[in-house]
Amino acid sequence: MEQIPVVQDYTPPFARDGKFHIRLTEGRFQNLRRLSSWPMIALFFGLVWIQVDGQPWLLFSFAQRKIILFGNALSWHDLPLLAGLMIAGACLLFFMAVAWGRVWCGFACPQSIWTWLFIRIEDFTEGRAGIRARQEGEPLNAERLLRRIAKHLLWIALATLTAATFTGYFIPIREIVSDAAQLELSTAITGWLVIMAGLTYANAGLVREKICLHACPYSRFQGVMFDRDTRTVTYDAGRGEPRANKRNADTNSGDCVDCGLCVQVCPTGIDIRDGLQAACIDCAACIDACDSVMDKLTRPTGLIRFTSEAQLENKPSPLLRPRLAGYGAVMVVAFSAVLYGFTGTTDLLIEVRRDRGALFTQLDEQWICNNYRVKVEGFDPAEASVRVSVAGAGMFELFGPADIDLSENNSTWLPYRVCGQDITSPKTKLTFSFQGNEVSASKETTFLARSI
Repeated sequence: MEQIPVVQDYTPPFARDGKFHIRLTEGRFQNLRRLSSWPMIALFFGLVWIQVDGQPWLLFSFAQRKIILFGNALSWHDLPLLAGLMIAGACLLFFMAVAWGRVWCGFACPQSIWTWLFIRIEDFTEGRAGIRARQEGEPLNAERLLRRIAKHLLWIALATLTAATFTGYFIPIREIVSDAAQLELSTAITGWLVIMAGLTYANAGLVREKICLHACPYSRFQGVMFDRDTRTVTYDAGRGEPRANKRNADTNSGDCVDCGLCVQVCPTGIDIRDGLQAACIDCAACIDACDSVMDKLTRPTGLIRFTSEAQLENKPSPLLRPRLAGYGAVMVVAFSAVLYGFTGTTDLLIEVRRDRGALFTQLDEQWICNNYRVKVEGFDPAEASVRVSVAGAGMFELFGPADIDLSENNSTWLPYRVCGQDITSPKTKLTFSFQGNEVSASKETTFLARSI
């Protein structure tokens, strides 16, 4: 398989001073892209508002030191599960890349989805791509100025809504909306919202394809994923060349009529007829545009289609092959391991530390006391409190709260004193036990009876 070019020398469609305008098209692949992207948009904006028993359904809370994942509370000690989930997702990404190229980029990547949303706003406010291109170098009149202002205001509104929603996955969205309505947002949250909204506005509205061309690492390592059997968006040069135009209209030309629509609809501005390129995100917009032209000319569709290099050469090209099966097996194992890990999450996290003051206190000839600090973090909403007790080799008595209210003292360091008698060893194992309605935990520490 030939090396994928990283840098392409091409002139984007409707280019004016480095800016180009994307022509929107319709077709089966664009419908499929919307079928995959709109549910993800709805989930992104909707999940942040869902609550179960007064708790957000999905929240990464730094303040509470917990992760609420689909109604289940996880501790920060369970973060490796999220790392495993990301690894499993990466395996799925590799699996898709080996099979169908960069379909993730074209159909599901947030950068692409938000770019299409911003393009549609631009198309709605300022007109179609051809109109925008013709007017680009002309002086602004009142109507165009109002349209451009409307476009940027809608862009800013969508970027702000995106930033607020994203922040709502770390701080409850209802708190953000309430504080914003009362003009009581903290400086930190306000600054974060401004930065996130600005980045969204710049990425999807201003730089767009430059993220895919220069900033996205996926386009760089996709060449390692592809092989001769990868189904990717490809122009059938054997069928399309030589292209029909005014110079060879009467000769035996190919099916390509050199209309340029495949270039005009490409969000990264490439010409797919130049062959496989790193900038292609496999969004299939060029397929729909070309198929519409072929339908009008009553010619077979598929001049541009998802196909492999081997298929273009009329050679066997199995979809299921050892490399793809290997990625699939790793993906299944990774997802299985993550799902199994979620069955053993932490419901009660305990920390016990000896006081940094005196090692021990001798009350009389029999009683010796040690001071401790205890912190309990509960991650089960059904547990309101836990009972604390101690046990060890000897007689011990606990001084401090016998029950810890998790609603008030969750993740709070509490002081305890443990006194014991009949302690024969200078260093004795002591076990703190914590018992709730359905959860329990214990933590071992040491009890010192004399200097060692």
